[in-house]
Amino acid sequence: MEGNFKMLAKTLYGFEPLLAKELRNLGASNVREGVRNVSFEGDTGFMYKANLSLRTALKVFKPIKSFKVFNEKQLYRQLYDIDWSDYFESSQTFAFDTTMNSDVFNNSLFVSQRSKDALVDKFRDVERQRPSVNTSNPDIRINIHIFNNDCTVSLDSSGTSLHQRGYRIATNIAPINEVLAAGLLLMSSWDGRTDFLDPMCGSGTFLIEAAMIACNIPVNINRDSFAFMNWNSFDEVLYQKIRDSRLNQVREFNHRIIGYDKAPSAVRKAQENVDNANLSEYITIERKDFFRTEKPTENNLKMVFNPPYGERLNIDVEEFYSKIGDTLKQNYSGTNAWLITANLDALKHVGLKPSRKIKVFNGKLESRLVNYEIYDGSKKAKYN
Repeated sequence: MEGNFKMLAKTLYGFEPLLAKELRNLGASNVREGVRNVSFEGDTGFMYKANLSLRTALKVFKPIKSFKVFNEKQLYRQLYDIDWSDYFESSQTFAFDTTMNSDVFNNSLFVSQRSKDALVDKFRDVERQRPSVNTSNPDIRINIHIFNNDCTVSLDSSGTSLHQRGYRIATNIAPINEVLAAGLLLMSSWDGRTDFLDPMCGSGTFLIEAAMIACNIPVNINRDSFAFMNWNSFDEVLYQKIRDSRLNQVREFNHRIIGYDKAPSAVRKAQENVDNANLSEYITIERKDFFRTEKPTENNLKMVFNPPYGERLNIDVEEFYSKIGDTLKQNYSGTNAWLITANLDALKHVGLKPSRKIKVFNGKLESRLVNYEIYDGSKKAKYN
């Protein structure tokens, strides 16, 4: 049985501290933050656990070789020298993904192509048969990372990106990425200790991720496959053991998670996704216009939402965002409200002073996660 080895988890900009904390909580050792990634050490069981449990990771890589590279011949030779049959069979399909920042190579497709040649030639020379390339859905994904003259070859243990949790079948025009949603919830310090509301819930991603955090449900429990399941070394018994032990740590949640949307199609889609995630006992979705609602609880309320930016939905941005501010002020005292927007001008119209502003990216759009504390009565009364 293999002991501890080095791994690397990829994440979104600004989420490195969240991912590092998740890894430490899961039991990783030697956790180090990089740029959009965190390196750590653990054993095979931990690799399975990381893929099942990490809310803010997009991929988990297992490096198998690192070397210096100064030209294409060296790249080919180093890849040819890897004993690929240790990792998978010639009957399986594979694909290379290359990321690089280097003066030696300027074309990632070329690097992937030469890497493919080396792997195929090695299989052909040793086994007289070769695996096939499948770029869309391969059994084995291999990552090449070149920075200056340093090259690292890794097995991608996740396969399809870990934001594809397996619960979302129905989506709207611009659904928020699940890893982004989970990270924003963690940034807002959501811990399942109050009621939760997403007043513009779209396809329900915040609601589902919030319920999974509140109940400590492993976030990828609904996925039916990970790339490591196709490796020669896959240990099914160990995987089931890890999966069961993660499920044993699920906890009860005694508050309400509520979603509103005024579009009937959104309400329908959100409900389908919630049912699909097996979370309907925790989440209620209603067709409501947020601007005509009042706080649905006497107690403290956590609110996290992703209002339209005016990019895809045709809204009067100034009016829309000032209505957000008015509704919060008048109808939602005792609420800790967080919203994400890529329309930085729109925030000027909310008319409330944010207590925090955090720079994040929604896809390629630079955005802000903004926090408004809506106090009971006046702020002065709160501190007296």
